[in-house]
Amino acid sequence: MRHRLLTVLFLCFAFMAKAQVNTDHMMRVGRNALYFSDYVLSIQYFNLVVSAKPYLYEPYFFRGLAKFYLDDFTGAEADCTEAINRNPFVVDCYQIRGLARVNQGKFVDAVEDYRVALKHEPENEGLWHNLALCYVHLKEYDAAIAVLDTIVGIAPNYATALNMRAQVHIQKEDTIAALADLESSLKINKYDSEVYATRALVYMQQERYEQAEHDLTYAIHLSPKSGYYINRALTRYYRQELRGAMSDYDLALDIEPNNVLGHYNRGLLRAQVGDDNRAIEDFDFVVEHNPENIFAVFNRALLLMQTGDLQGAKTDLDVVLEEYPKFLYGYQCRAEVQRGLGYVKEAEKDELIVLRAQMEEQNRLLAGGSADDETQEDEDEATRKESDKNIRKYKRLVVSDDAMGENEFSSEYRGKVQNRNVYVALQPLFALTYYNKESEVGRIIYYHRYLEAIRRTGSLPLPLLVTAAEQALDEEQIAYHFKDIDAQTAKFVADGEEAIYYYARGLDFYLVQDLSAAIEDFTQAIIVDGTLWLSYYSRAVARYKQTELKRADVSDDKSYASSPSDFMVDGHLTDYQLILADLNKAIDLAPDFAYSYYNRGNVLSQLKDYRAAIVSYDEAIALEPNLAEAYYNRGLTYIFVGENARGIADLSKAGELGLYSAYNLIKRFAE
Repeated sequence: MRHRLLTVLFLCFAFMAKAQVNTDHMMRVGRNALYFSDYVLSIQYFNLVVSAKPYLYEPYFFRGLAKFYLDDFTGAEADCTEAINRNPFVVDCYQIRGLARVNQGKFVDAVEDYRVALKHEPENEGLWHNLALCYVHLKEYDAAIAVLDTIVGIAPNYATALNMRAQVHIQKEDTIAALADLESSLKINKYDSEVYATRALVYMQQERYEQAEHDLTYAIHLSPKSGYYINRALTRYYRQELRGAMSDYDLALDIEPNNVLGHYNRGLLRAQVGDDNRAIEDFDFVVEHNPENIFAVFNRALLLMQTGDLQGAKTDLDVVLEEYPKFLYGYQCRAEVQRGLGYVKEAEKDELIVLRAQMEEQNRLLAGGSADDETQEDEDEATRKESDKNIRKYKRLVVSDDAMGENEFSSEYRGKVQNRNVYVALQPLFALTYYNKESEVGRIIYYHRYLEAIRRTGSLPLPLLVTAAEQALDEEQIAYHFKDIDAQTAKFVADGEEAIYYYARGLDFYLVQDLSAAIEDFTQAIIVDGTLWLSYYSRAVARYKQTELKRADVSDDKSYASSPSDFMVDGHLTDYQLILADLNKAIDLAPDFAYSYYNRGNVLSQLKDYRAAIVSYDEAIALEPNLAEAYYNRGLTYIFVGENARGIADLSKAGELGLYSAYNLIKRFAE
């Protein structure tokens, strides 16, 4: 009894010692949380480090990065400034402060940050990229081109620099130079839909509408975006293909139902082909979402006149003429409507306004004056800019003011904040947790009989779930799990060591991103009860995350590995072998748990053992025939081994089950 009490006291003191502020450990766990998008949690860890060692630059920098992810750009700038004050030689600090300033519109200050950073890293493509974008936003186009010339010299195969330079040439109305850059970009990467879309806009400027339509069609094939359909509709309109143009607007609005410009232009086309009632529906939508769009109000008034709703037409015309009191055609229309309603005196007043205005206009012209913008004749043009408020152009299709401006590839600033993986990536591992966030396939709760059984026992504080869409904790949840760590520790005092207590506390540590402590507790659970397969499964996931962190470029630490082969010791992939051993043990103990096979497939795929990975995905699908992630990953794995047809079939199934990003991959690999 005394020995057991001493053991329990030792565990308590050990835990209390771990609870003291160990800044190295807090930094490591805080960075874990940052990498896995638990930003609120990471800030709490970095706060502890700042309080304990305020002279270090790192906690300020990483806290600033977390604030950036939370859109607290002012806070991010302030923290990066504190980091720079403590160590002015760390390029990342200038890079993130520059991004924070960009998001606050402080482009001049951001330029200063990037210039300082480039003194330390003169060949950093990302810094040059961001500097060029700042100059574009400042409309200093010559400076932007000089920077982009430098990037092309440093990295001739950096297609994005060519794309950006093309857009700057467009801003300077040098379409020949723009086309040359876009064609050079396509030689490097022929699958960039934005390049085709931008080249199409240049062709439209040159009135080469057939070539523009061809490029937009291919851009749509690569990535069906609403903007591409809207621009193709314009090319078809210029070529008098009204039905094709309307079809494109239909498709654009299927993708982006709230696109006001799309509704406006489709309404105009419907009116042109006599589809008055549906045209009115489109203009209703525009006016509802933008009541100040007088062009839509006037077009709706004309359609209401044609369909016999004279009172509705009069209401709209009153609005138009209040905004444009010199618009003579509006008075003519209202006079006609008022006569139809029997308001003869009001109609005569409008007709008199028109007559007087026409006489005044004629006298002004005879005296050598210029025509009023609101009274001059409509020019023979098909479109108008969105900012053009000449009401005489009410019949023209609208072109966005920035249609020839920045596309996606030029509006993306580069740096640590942009963690988008440009490579094709597998769907993530399934983890055991208490939380499940909305994913692409919706909020799916995966069922397994053992999880239901353990829920009924009440041995864990919350219902256990299995999910591939882990949720970052909020402040209340963070506080709960830190408190539960103490609660589970107290159970050792009351009841002695039990595997489920270690497992529960390990899960708490896992959820607050203390992966090392989680692995220790899962290991203790296995020592106490080697049949608790949950411990093997969760330890495998925690170890996988640790390995992922080692490979991630979180701080540009050159000691971090970049591929599985970097973890070889005497020819053995020790980290991955440990993960596979845990998953195999979980499979032995719970052979009907599909997610163990799925996770094993992911690990084998990381090791490039693609055939073995496919077998594991096969087993997962046999147990869970609707597991979209397994079809997705098996499809990618088939593609990795060159079996595109089978891979596309699996991706199609994943898309059918709701994993819609599979369709973009199908377009990419179907060619």
